[in-house]
Amino acid sequence: MQTAPPETTHHRPPAVAVLLCTFQGERHLAEQLDSIGGQTHPRWTVWVSDDGSTDNTSAILDRYRSRWGAERLSIQKGPAAGFAANFRSLTCRADIDADCYAWADQDDVWEPAKLERALAWLQSVPADTPALYGTRTLLTDEEDQPIGKSPLFTRAPSFSNALVQSIAGGNTMVFNRAARELLMQACSQGEAVAPDWLAYLLVSGCGGSVHYDPWPSVRYRQHSDNLSGSNVSLGGRWRRLRLLLGGQFKGWIDANLVILERVRYRMPERNLKVLDAFVRARRQPTSRRLNGFRQAGIHRQTGLGNIGLAVAALLNRI
Repeated sequence: MQTAPPETTHHRPPAVAVLLCTFQGERHLAEQLDSIGGQTHPRWTVWVSDDGSTDNTSAILDRYRSRWGAERLSIQKGPAAGFAANFRSLTCRADIDADCYAWADQDDVWEPAKLERALAWLQSVPADTPALYGTRTLLTDEEDQPIGKSPLFTRAPSFSNALVQSIAGGNTMVFNRAARELLMQACSQGEAVAPDWLAYLLVSGCGGSVHYDPWPSVRYRQHSDNLSGSNVSLGGRWRRLRLLLGGQFKGWIDANLVILERVRYRMPERNLKVLDAFVRARRQPTSRRLNGFRQAGIHRQTGLGNIGLAVAALLNRI
């Protein structure tokens, strides 16, 4: 007796939840939404958390929701406690269910293949392994004209680097469900911190997979209202140096280490050794502190960055 042929399985493309935080974003929001709508990857939804905008941001969002449908664009009320708290609240919403997640800023422009390229790599990682994809950015002026690129990093992503540096902006990051669950577990309480640095730290620290793509996936608009801008210009580098020497960088590391302790049991032994050596070195007197960092393998991505790291270590600003 002839048997029926097996049923053909049609694999749907992964569902991506775009997590977009807004506040007074009327100038460039429509251009960003258009770039999301123009993605070559077809299966996406946009979740917006608006932090109390009083300009035309809400009207723009309502217009796109009418055009795309409520199933494609959902608008939430943000916590009104700053951008980090807004991103945390959106990332930790239990009702946002997708295969992968992408953070988005309100004033950037995505390259059309951004999601497709990220997903091509993410799908190569086992689903139960936290995976994080990030890229360089193309820097533009307020009129979206190119003015340069973010630094090109060539050293492999690692936990010993993540302890003192974030290598990709959150506006470039796409991550899988396992990484999102890790973020929810670690970040649901306490102080809200910069999500991009924390994502790199948690995924690399807990034995996940991190991929840095030198291809610029985002046109990163530089303007006076940027909450965080590029550090390529002399002004940007001076701003970063002031934060480093003024102690704010050390405060960020303190907050990151508190969060890391919540997932310590998930970290492989090799990373626990690096973490404990880093913590010990921070407490050492000046004459031994820098050597402790070196022995732990702590590093930044560039020679100039490592000089700054050494100066900060000697001044007890890490």
